[in-house]
Amino acid sequence: MQEEASEYQDGDAEDLLRRALLDADSAVSVSLRIDGLPVSDAVTVIFYARRDLGTLQTYLTPGSRGAGATVSPGELLRVPCDLDLADAADRADAERLYAQQARTLRDTVLSADLMLELWREALVELLGNVVISTSASVPVRAPLPRLLPTALLATESQVLVTPVCSARTLAEGQPPVGIACIQQELARVYPLAEDPEGCVIDFMERAARHAHDLAEQIAHQEASVERFLELSDAA
Repeated sequence: MQEEASEYQDGDAEDLLRRALLDADSAVSVSLRIDGLPVSDAVTVIFYARRDLGTLQTYLTPGSRGAGATVSPGELLRVPCDLDLADAADRADAERLYAQQARTLRDTVLSADLMLELWREALVELLGNVVISTSASVPVRAPLPRLLPTALLATESQVLVTPVCSARTLAEGQPPVGIACIQQELARVYPLAEDPEGCVIDFMERAARHAHDLAEQIAHQEASVERFLELSDAA
């Protein structure tokens, strides 16, 4: 994929559209760099449309991608917050809607990353060492679509934290965003505005109860197997 990108500012819509590089065959891509993030450092948003398929989708990739950059499919995180320009009366109106919706996604990403920094502080305080992962994939399944290709991993407890969102078009405004806490098969999403320290404590208490319940379940199952084997021996 080729692109022309520069740091996003509150410029006019025409300036944003000049960042697009058209593929004469079937695809159009517009890239939007978001730099200076406290945890992610920088991400690049890619709005990607296919004329032949009739699709308009949003992707995020780690880093600040410059002009002519190539992004592999494995580096792209599909984010279900897409542009909706169908109600535009003309080109000028489409430019206005595009700038408005691109700004909405930028603000959403900024808010999520700022909150992720607070979560990092809480995780370090309560759980110890924390590693930042910037990748489109994570080793566990998130309960909702991820918003950022960024995750925090508390290495000792193996708790993974990443921003998630609900699917909606950007024409509907900022999507609902939360912070997902994941530990193996246990996952819980906390509202973005919740106190991170309180959420970490709540999740670890839930994790402890889950581990206790799982241990009891395993013990019960093992006892059942032993009784069955006793019956088999008796026969």
